[in-house]
Amino acid sequence: MIYLIILIVLLVLELLYFKVADRFNIIDKPNQRSSHTAITLRGGGIVFYFGALVYFITSGFQYPWFFLGLTMMTLISFLDDVFTLSNKIRLLVHFSSVLLMAYQMNLFEMPWYYLLITFIISVGVINAYNFMDGINGITACYSLAVGGLLMIVNHERAFIAQDLLAYTLLGVLVFTFFNFRTKAKCFAGDVGAVAIAYILLFALGTLIISTGNLIYILFLSVYGIDAVWTIVRRLYLKENIFEAHRSHLYQFLGNEAGVNKLLVSFLYAIIQVIIGLFVIEISNLTVTVQILFAIILIITFSIFYLVLKTFVIKKYVKI
Repeated sequence: MIYLIILIVLLVLELLYFKVADRFNIIDKPNQRSSHTAITLRGGGIVFYFGALVYFITSGFQYPWFFLGLTMMTLISFLDDVFTLSNKIRLLVHFSSVLLMAYQMNLFEMPWYYLLITFIISVGVINAYNFMDGINGITACYSLAVGGLLMIVNHERAFIAQDLLAYTLLGVLVFTFFNFRTKAKCFAGDVGAVAIAYILLFALGTLIISTGNLIYILFLSVYGIDAVWTIVRRLYLKENIFEAHRSHLYQFLGNEAGVNKLLVSFLYAIIQVIIGLFVIEISNLTVTVQILFAIILIITFSIFYLVLKTFVIKKYVKI
């Protein structure tokens, strides 16, 4: 019953945001790099933050440093959606927010390289999550997939408050209702992509630290493979990797190859769920087996990805 109430509250908050976005013209206008053709409300992903906010208040302000970092991330991303801020300001806030997350996970009490690794991975994942938000439904579906996997593990290992994940995913469900459409009512915007990435990273990082098992990083393997190989290709072509583009595999499939974009988003999520379920089973085996599994998965998935992307580019992309 409580989850239904939270769902309704988040739905109302999302609808109120739509009125604000419409009033202040917070919209996404299509350009040559866009995968959409109609003007659409931007920032609907702010409901992810609302979900976490509801948990923070009802839990008696649990995870305060994490939530402070999330609030900073969400605020700066929202302002960037509206005004387009300086990269220096965004990077400073991102850096501070990641440090707050690390402090909440007690990383400052561990060897210095834990903090360095966490910072590198966190910044990379947050930016990758933002860049991957390029077609209808992909952020919604993939977030439900990763969040669902984390909830499955949490049910057994109790590494984090389950309601933090549950309330956040209820927010994702609300967003999915408005975004998983041929003509979306809203897009996540930087505010949504960054916020959900930050929340999932906190949960994933807490899981890895509590178990001492890095295998769970493969919960982000689908996005990771697409993001890393896209960066490699863009560097090879001497493109600016920080500029907006349409060169991810999911974009080539949805735009140039004409595959239904909602199907592409759904497949990204389903593949991640399948991989994640294997990861959960493998996590109970020896370290040697886990390493072999990770190597085989990354190599096999990379080969499949590169072959498919090469085929799609050669057949459908006009050079």
